[in-house]
Amino acid sequence: MKIKWIDNVIWFAAGGIMCLAIGLVIGFSDSARVMEERPVVSMVTRSPEVPQEVVFCGRTLDLRRYNMYEGMDRELSSFTYYHSTTMLLFKRANRYFPVIEPILQAHGVPDDFKYLAVIESHLDASATSPARAVGMWQFLESTAREYGLTVTPTVDERCHVERSTEAACHYLKAAHAKYGDWVAVALSYNAGMGRISAETDRQQVASALDLWLVEETSRYVYRMLAVKQIFEHPGKYGFVLAAENLYKPFVYEEATVAEDIPDLAAYAKERGVTYADLKRFNPWLRDTKLNVAGKRFVLHIPHREPLSYETPNRKAHDARWIVR
Repeated sequence: MKIKWIDNVIWFAAGGIMCLAIGLVIGFSDSARVMEERPVVSMVTRSPEVPQEVVFCGRTLDLRRYNMYEGMDRELSSFTYYHSTTMLLFKRANRYFPVIEPILQAHGVPDDFKYLAVIESHLDASATSPARAVGMWQFLESTAREYGLTVTPTVDERCHVERSTEAACHYLKAAHAKYGDWVAVALSYNAGMGRISAETDRQQVASALDLWLVEETSRYVYRMLAVKQIFEHPGKYGFVLAAENLYKPFVYEEATVAEDIPDLAAYAKERGVTYADLKRFNPWLRDTKLNVAGKRFVLHIPHREPLSYETPNRKAHDARWIVR
Protein backbone atom coordinates (compact mmCIF):
# COMPACT_ATOMS: atom_id res chain seq x y z
CA MET A 1 0.00 0.00 0.00
CA LYS A 2 2.85 2.32 0.87
CA ILE A 3 4.61 1.53 -2.41
CA LYS A 4 1.46 2.36 -4.37
CA TRP A 5 1.17 5.67 -2.53
CA ILE A 6 4.78 6.53 -3.42
CA ASP A 7 4.15 5.61 -7.05
CA ASN A 8 1.15 7.93 -7.13
CA VAL A 9 3.24 10.79 -5.75
CA ILE A 10 5.93 10.19 -8.37
CA TRP A 11 3.41 10.14 -11.20
CA PHE A 12 1.71 13.27 -9.86
CA ALA A 13 5.05 15.09 -9.76
CA ALA A 14 6.00 13.84 -13.21
CA GLY A 15 2.66 14.97 -14.57
CA GLY A 16 3.14 18.41 -13.07
CA ILE A 17 6.59 18.74 -14.61
CA MET A 18 5.31 17.57 -17.99
CA CYS A 19 2.41 20.02 -17.84
CA LEU A 20 4.84 22.85 -17.12
CA ALA A 21 7.11 21.73 -19.97
CA ILE A 22 4.23 21.54 -22.40
CA GLY A 23 3.00 24.93 -21.30
CA LEU A 24 6.40 26.47 -21.90
CA VAL A 25 6.69 24.85 -25.32
CA ILE A 26 3.22 25.35 -26.81
CA GLY A 27 1.56 27.79 -24.46
CA PHE A 28 -0.58 27.11 -21.42
CA SER A 29 -3.84 27.61 -23.32
CA ASP A 30 -3.12 24.44 -25.32
CA SER A 31 -1.35 22.45 -22.63
CA ALA A 32 -4.59 21.36 -20.90
CA ARG A 33 -5.86 19.82 -24.14
CA VAL A 34 -2.58 17.96 -24.60
CA MET A 35 -2.65 16.69 -21.02
CA GLU A 36 -6.17 15.34 -21.56
CA GLU A 37 -4.56 12.84 -23.93
CA ARG A 38 -2.51 11.60 -20.93
CA PRO A 39 0.98 11.52 -22.56
CA VAL A 40 2.87 8.32 -21.82
CA VAL A 41 6.35 9.67 -22.65
CA SER A 42 8.42 12.11 -20.62
CA MET A 43 9.34 14.54 -23.39
CA VAL A 44 7.56 16.95 -25.69
CA THR A 45 8.24 16.71 -29.41
CA ARG A 46 7.42 19.77 -31.45
CA SER A 47 7.94 20.34 -35.15
CA PRO A 48 10.87 22.76 -35.60
CA GLU A 49 10.15 26.13 -37.16
CA VAL A 50 11.06 26.35 -40.85
CA PRO A 51 12.41 29.77 -41.84
CA GLN A 52 10.76 31.48 -44.80
CA GLU A 53 14.15 32.15 -46.33
CA VAL A 54 17.79 31.27 -45.79
CA VAL A 55 21.07 32.56 -47.18
CA PHE A 56 23.34 30.08 -48.93
CA CYS A 57 26.67 31.19 -50.37
CA GLY A 58 25.46 34.81 -50.39
CA ARG A 59 22.21 33.98 -52.21
CA THR A 60 18.82 34.26 -50.49
CA LEU A 61 16.67 31.18 -51.03
CA ASP A 62 12.91 31.55 -50.64
CA LEU A 63 11.65 28.42 -48.88
CA ARG A 64 7.92 29.13 -49.10
CA ARG A 65 7.34 26.97 -52.19
CA TYR A 66 5.85 23.64 -51.07
CA ASN A 67 8.69 21.35 -52.15
CA MET A 68 11.36 23.62 -50.67
CA TYR A 69 9.45 24.13 -47.41
CA GLU A 70 8.86 20.41 -47.02
CA GLY A 71 12.43 19.55 -48.00
CA MET A 72 13.79 21.89 -45.35
CA ASP A 73 11.23 20.71 -42.81
CA ARG A 74 12.29 17.09 -43.25
CA GLU A 75 15.99 17.77 -42.74
CA LEU A 76 15.49 20.22 -39.86
CA SER A 77 13.34 17.65 -38.09
CA SER A 78 15.90 14.95 -38.72
CA PHE A 79 18.91 16.85 -37.39
CA THR A 80 16.94 18.44 -34.54
CA TYR A 81 15.78 15.12 -33.12
CA TYR A 82 18.83 13.08 -34.03
CA HIS A 83 20.22 14.48 -30.81
CA SER A 84 23.36 12.44 -30.19
CA THR A 85 24.69 12.76 -33.74
CA THR A 86 23.96 16.47 -34.11
CA MET A 87 25.56 17.22 -30.74
CA LEU A 88 28.63 15.26 -31.85
CA LEU A 89 28.81 17.43 -34.98
CA PHE A 90 29.17 20.58 -32.85
CA LYS A 91 31.93 18.94 -30.83
CA ARG A 92 33.87 17.81 -33.90
CA ALA A 93 33.35 21.14 -35.68
CA ASN A 94 35.25 22.87 -32.90
CA ARG A 95 38.27 20.80 -33.91
CA TYR A 96 37.94 20.78 -37.68
CA PHE A 97 36.26 24.03 -38.77
CA PRO A 98 39.41 26.02 -37.89
CA VAL A 99 41.26 23.76 -40.35
CA ILE A 100 38.65 23.73 -43.13
CA GLU A 101 37.56 27.37 -43.20
CA PRO A 102 40.92 28.98 -44.11
CA ILE A 103 41.40 26.49 -46.96
CA LEU A 104 37.96 27.28 -48.41
CA GLN A 105 38.71 30.99 -48.14
CA ALA A 106 42.13 30.64 -49.76
CA HIS A 107 40.55 28.90 -52.76
CA GLY A 108 37.65 31.33 -53.09
CA VAL A 109 35.03 28.75 -52.10
CA PRO A 110 32.13 30.05 -49.95
CA ASP A 111 32.37 29.27 -46.26
CA ASP A 112 28.99 27.51 -46.36
CA PHE A 113 30.63 24.53 -48.06
CA LYS A 114 32.09 23.45 -44.73
CA TYR A 115 28.59 22.09 -44.12
CA LEU A 116 29.06 19.80 -47.10
CA ALA A 117 31.82 18.03 -45.17
CA VAL A 118 29.45 17.81 -42.19
CA ILE A 119 26.71 16.00 -44.13
CA GLU A 120 29.13 13.87 -46.15
CA SER A 121 31.08 12.34 -43.27
CA HIS A 122 29.89 13.81 -39.96
CA LEU A 123 33.40 15.33 -39.88
CA ASP A 124 34.96 11.88 -39.57
CA ALA A 125 38.28 11.90 -41.43
CA SER A 126 38.25 8.10 -41.72
CA ALA A 127 34.63 7.66 -42.79
CA THR A 128 33.99 5.02 -45.46
CA SER A 129 30.72 4.62 -47.37
CA PRO A 130 29.21 1.43 -48.81
CA ALA A 131 30.18 2.83 -52.24
CA ARG A 132 33.84 2.99 -51.05
CA ALA A 133 33.95 6.75 -50.84
CA VAL A 134 36.46 7.64 -48.14
CA GLY A 135 37.38 10.53 -45.89
CA MET A 136 35.83 13.74 -44.65
CA TRP A 137 34.92 14.78 -48.20
CA GLN A 138 34.01 11.24 -49.36
CA PHE A 139 36.14 10.86 -52.48
CA LEU A 140 36.08 7.76 -54.61
CA GLU A 141 39.59 6.54 -55.34
CA SER A 142 39.50 7.48 -59.04
CA THR A 143 38.19 10.99 -58.29
CA ALA A 144 40.76 11.45 -55.54
CA ARG A 145 43.61 10.76 -57.95
CA GLU A 146 42.02 13.03 -60.56
CA TYR A 147 42.15 15.91 -58.08
CA GLY A 148 45.72 15.32 -56.96
CA LEU A 149 45.39 13.06 -53.91
CA THR A 150 47.81 10.21 -53.31
CA VAL A 151 46.22 6.80 -52.76
CA THR A 152 48.64 3.89 -52.30
CA PRO A 153 48.78 0.78 -50.09
CA THR A 154 50.37 2.87 -47.30
CA VAL A 155 48.94 6.35 -47.95
CA ASP A 156 45.36 7.53 -48.45
CA GLU A 157 45.16 11.30 -48.61
CA ARG A 158 41.38 11.12 -48.79
CA CYS A 159 41.73 10.83 -45.00
CA HIS A 160 44.10 13.82 -44.81
CA VAL A 161 41.91 16.71 -43.67
CA GLU A 162 43.93 19.51 -45.25
CA ARG A 163 44.82 17.75 -48.52
CA SER A 164 41.30 16.39 -49.07
CA THR A 165 39.79 19.82 -48.37
CA GLU A 166 42.09 21.31 -51.01
CA ALA A 167 41.02 18.61 -53.47
CA ALA A 168 37.35 19.31 -52.70
CA CYS A 169 37.98 22.99 -53.41
CA HIS A 170 39.42 22.13 -56.83
CA TYR A 171 36.29 20.14 -57.65
CA LEU A 172 33.93 22.83 -56.35
CA LYS A 173 35.69 25.58 -58.31
CA ALA A 174 35.61 23.49 -61.49
CA ALA A 175 31.89 22.88 -61.01
CA HIS A 176 31.26 26.58 -60.37
CA ALA A 177 33.14 27.49 -63.54
CA LYS A 178 30.72 25.17 -65.36
CA TYR A 179 27.44 26.21 -63.70
CA GLY A 180 28.00 29.63 -62.17
CA ASP A 181 25.61 28.58 -59.39
CA TRP A 182 26.70 27.27 -56.00
CA VAL A 183 23.45 25.33 -55.49
CA ALA A 184 24.10 23.38 -58.70
CA VAL A 185 27.69 22.89 -57.52
CA ALA A 186 26.48 21.33 -54.27
CA LEU A 187 24.09 19.01 -56.11
CA SER A 188 26.87 17.98 -58.51
CA TYR A 189 29.08 16.97 -55.58
CA ASN A 190 26.54 14.25 -54.83
CA ALA A 191 25.34 13.31 -58.30
CA GLY A 192 28.29 14.29 -60.48
CA MET A 193 28.56 17.10 -63.00
CA GLY A 194 27.50 14.85 -65.86
CA ARG A 195 24.20 13.98 -64.22
CA ILE A 196 23.35 17.56 -63.23
CA SER A 197 24.22 18.88 -66.70
CA ALA A 198 22.17 16.18 -68.42
CA GLU A 199 19.13 16.70 -66.19
CA THR A 200 19.31 20.50 -66.52
CA ASP A 201 19.34 20.20 -70.32
CA ARG A 202 16.56 17.60 -70.35
CA GLN A 203 14.22 19.26 -67.84
CA GLN A 204 14.81 22.85 -69.02
CA VAL A 205 14.54 24.53 -65.62
CA ALA A 206 16.08 27.81 -64.52
CA SER A 207 17.00 26.73 -60.98
CA ALA A 208 18.84 23.59 -59.93
CA LEU A 209 16.42 23.30 -57.00
CA ASP A 210 13.60 22.69 -59.51
CA LEU A 211 15.25 19.57 -60.94
CA TRP A 212 13.62 16.17 -60.46
CA LEU A 213 16.48 14.04 -59.10
CA VAL A 214 16.92 10.85 -57.12
CA GLU A 215 15.93 11.25 -53.48
CA GLU A 216 19.46 11.31 -52.09
CA THR A 217 20.47 14.20 -54.36
CA SER A 218 17.17 16.05 -53.91
CA ARG A 219 17.72 16.05 -50.13
CA TYR A 220 21.36 17.07 -50.38
CA VAL A 221 21.16 20.86 -50.39
CA TYR A 222 18.39 20.88 -47.77
CA ARG A 223 20.60 18.81 -45.49
CA MET A 224 23.34 21.44 -45.84
CA LEU A 225 20.84 24.23 -45.19
CA ALA A 226 19.40 22.47 -42.14
CA VAL A 227 22.82 21.90 -40.57
CA LYS A 228 23.74 25.52 -41.22
CA GLN A 229 20.48 26.71 -39.64
CA ILE A 230 21.06 24.62 -36.52
CA PHE A 231 24.73 25.58 -36.24
CA GLU A 232 23.84 29.26 -36.44
CA HIS A 233 20.89 28.99 -34.02
CA PRO A 234 21.63 25.99 -31.76
CA GLY A 235 19.55 27.14 -28.80
CA LYS A 236 16.50 27.56 -31.01
CA TYR A 237 16.67 23.87 -31.89
CA GLY A 238 17.38 22.66 -28.37
CA PHE A 239 21.17 22.29 -28.39
CA VAL A 240 22.78 23.75 -25.29
CA LEU A 241 26.53 23.31 -24.93
CA ALA A 242 29.32 24.85 -22.91
CA ALA A 243 32.86 25.36 -24.16
CA GLU A 244 34.11 22.42 -22.11
CA ASN A 245 31.72 20.13 -24.02
CA LEU A 246 33.49 20.84 -27.31
CA TYR A 247 36.50 18.88 -28.55
CA LYS A 248 39.90 20.48 -28.33
CA PRO A 249 41.72 21.31 -31.57
CA PHE A 250 44.68 19.03 -32.24
CA VAL A 251 48.02 20.61 -31.32
CA TYR A 252 51.09 19.09 -32.95
CA GLU A 253 54.54 19.55 -34.41
CA GLU A 254 55.22 18.87 -38.07
CA ALA A 255 57.82 16.37 -39.23
CA THR A 256 58.66 16.22 -42.95
CA VAL A 257 59.35 12.71 -44.16
CA ALA A 258 61.16 12.02 -47.44
CA GLU A 259 62.27 8.44 -46.74
CA ASP A 260 60.38 5.24 -46.05
CA ILE A 261 59.43 4.44 -42.47
CA PRO A 262 59.44 0.64 -42.16
CA ASP A 263 57.87 0.58 -38.68
CA LEU A 264 55.51 3.39 -37.67
CA ALA A 265 55.15 2.04 -34.12
CA ALA A 266 58.92 2.31 -33.59
CA TYR A 267 58.91 5.75 -35.22
CA ALA A 268 56.17 6.93 -32.84
CA LYS A 269 57.98 5.55 -29.79
CA GLU A 270 61.17 7.40 -30.75
CA ARG A 271 59.15 10.63 -30.67
CA GLY A 272 57.51 9.95 -27.34
CA VAL A 273 54.00 9.23 -28.61
CA THR A 274 52.00 6.07 -29.05
CA TYR A 275 51.40 4.41 -32.39
CA ALA A 276 47.65 4.88 -31.78
CA ASP A 277 48.05 8.64 -31.32
CA LEU A 278 50.25 8.89 -34.41
CA LYS A 279 47.48 7.19 -36.41
CA ARG A 280 44.72 9.36 -34.90
CA PHE A 281 46.61 12.56 -35.77
CA ASN A 282 47.47 11.20 -39.24
CA PRO A 283 44.46 9.12 -40.34
CA TRP A 284 45.83 9.04 -43.89
CA LEU A 285 48.48 6.51 -42.76
CA ARG A 286 47.03 3.28 -44.11
CA ASP A 287 49.49 0.68 -42.94
CA THR A 288 52.00 -0.12 -40.21
CA LYS A 289 54.68 1.38 -42.44
CA LEU A 290 55.03 4.37 -44.79
CA ASN A 291 56.41 4.08 -48.32
CA VAL A 292 57.01 7.56 -49.73
CA ALA A 293 57.65 6.51 -53.36
CA GLY A 294 59.74 9.61 -54.02
CA LYS A 295 57.29 12.03 -52.41
CA ARG A 296 57.44 14.12 -49.26
CA PHE A 297 54.85 13.84 -46.53
CA VAL A 298 54.29 15.89 -43.40
CA LEU A 299 53.44 13.98 -40.25
CA HIS A 300 51.62 15.58 -37.33
CA ILE A 301 53.38 14.65 -34.10
CA PRO A 302 51.00 15.34 -31.19
CA HIS A 303 51.96 17.47 -28.23
CA ARG A 304 51.40 15.43 -25.12
CA GLU A 305 49.79 18.06 -22.85
CA PRO A 306 46.65 18.86 -24.93
CA LEU A 307 45.79 15.15 -25.20
CA SER A 308 44.30 15.32 -21.70
CA TYR A 309 40.99 16.85 -20.66
CA GLU A 310 42.31 17.33 -17.14
CA THR A 311 42.28 20.95 -18.23
CA PRO A 312 38.86 21.37 -19.91
CA ASN A 313 38.48 22.89 -23.32
CA ARG A 314 37.97 26.65 -23.03
CA LYS A 315 37.86 27.67 -26.67
CA ALA A 316 34.70 27.75 -28.77
CA HIS A 317 35.32 28.29 -32.47
CA ASP A 318 31.91 29.94 -32.82
CA ALA A 319 30.50 31.83 -29.82
CA ARG A 320 26.97 31.03 -30.98
CA TRP A 321 27.50 27.36 -30.14
CA ILE A 322 27.79 27.79 -26.40
CA VAL A 323 26.06 29.23 -23.36
CA ARG A 324 28.15 31.17 -20.87
